[in-house]
Amino acid sequence: MRSAGYLELLRTRHAARLLAGTLVGRLPHGMAALAIALAARADGAGYTLAGALTALFGLAVAVGQPLLGRWVDRRGQPRVMLPAAVLSAAGFAVYAAVGTDPLPVAVAAVLLAGVAAPPLEAGLRALWPDVLRRPDRVHAAYALDASAQEVMFAVGPLLVTAVTALVSPAGAVLATGLFGLLGTLAVVTSPPSRAWRAEARETHWLGPLRSAGLLALLGSLFFVGTALGSISVAVIAYDDAHGGRGDSGYLLSALAVGALAGGLAYGAREWPGVPERRLRLLVAALAVCYLPLALAPGLLAMAALTALAGLFLAPVLACAFVVVDRHAPPGTVTEAFSWLVTAFGVGAALGSGAAGPAAEYGGVEASFSVAGAGGAAALVVLLATSRALAPPRAVSAGPTGGQELARKGDPVTEAGK
Repeated sequence: MRSAGYLELLRTRHAARLLAGTLVGRLPHGMAALAIALAARADGAGYTLAGALTALFGLAVAVGQPLLGRWVDRRGQPRVMLPAAVLSAAGFAVYAAVGTDPLPVAVAAVLLAGVAAPPLEAGLRALWPDVLRRPDRVHAAYALDASAQEVMFAVGPLLVTAVTALVSPAGAVLATGLFGLLGTLAVVTSPPSRAWRAEARETHWLGPLRSAGLLALLGSLFFVGTALGSISVAVIAYDDAHGGRGDSGYLLSALAVGALAGGLAYGAREWPGVPERRLRLLVAALAVCYLPLALAPGLLAMAALTALAGLFLAPVLACAFVVVDRHAPPGTVTEAFSWLVTAFGVGAALGSGAAGPAAEYGGVEASFSVAGAGGAAALVVLLATSRALAPPRAVSAGPTGGQELARKGDPVTEAGK
């Protein structure tokens, strides 16, 4: 599908609203790590505590997403997502009010903000098949989705930097929760969200986790999340080492701009072969691009390296979305995509938690080395599980949830023939 197809996709009824609302509602994912850490530092906390609170938020998101995703599959989107968004915003508000003292209240607030974050990302990918109706458009939407969310990760740190400068770090935390609530409202009040229902599903306590291919994919993306989580803390250490001029927001935005460019280029063409094999090549390229971050050069060169590090991120995610859709059991699509968010969240929490002590005891270069290690581990997992992540042979059909998409070869290529 060529780049002009993006405009055709967005002209589809409800598509632009759903994409825009989801991006606004997910701004907390692009803002929270930096906002929480900066607010902690403003209260006099060290890197270890700032990293720990950031990691705690990531872990809370990781726990909440699959639980909320399963409820969405069973009860629909508005009845789950809107109350969750209200609770999450309340958690951010409490943290903005108290800071890190008393610490137990701060921990509880960060936990609430994360665990109640509504699964908008998974919900959007569950809606695309019903909204777009055509497999080629659905998979182009996955690519656009992966690219557009990088705008969120580019804008998010800049918003945190701007609100911190104009108001305070606490104001940035409060704004983070408000964006999540507003975006969720835009999505859950739309007709597709109100009408969507999951396919009938086989009752199984493991849900989508009974798929070996999905487990292999989640294992790899866990380590991609580790790399990304470490960068969110490492750039703060880099900024402090270079005079505390606010460079952390610019570096995170450069990372997102690189991912945006890579994702748009990836989604603008059709790719031969099956996505499972292509994913291994994309993750290998991503791992190679993470390694130079440990050089930690001057600002302009560092911005170029962070942009390079993001170049293959959106293509990896877009390809992974297709693989999830091909391997998730029927009726579990929202929960399956939520587990993807969880894998990222737990990995990011590990990365944030590791990068803080690495920066404190080993310096900026050591903190960025965590990203290189995470990328390498992601590739090793994919190579070691290539049999489990083999292309599925069966073709299933169903009216919703994306399960009707072709299971033979690359759906985008199949649609383009």
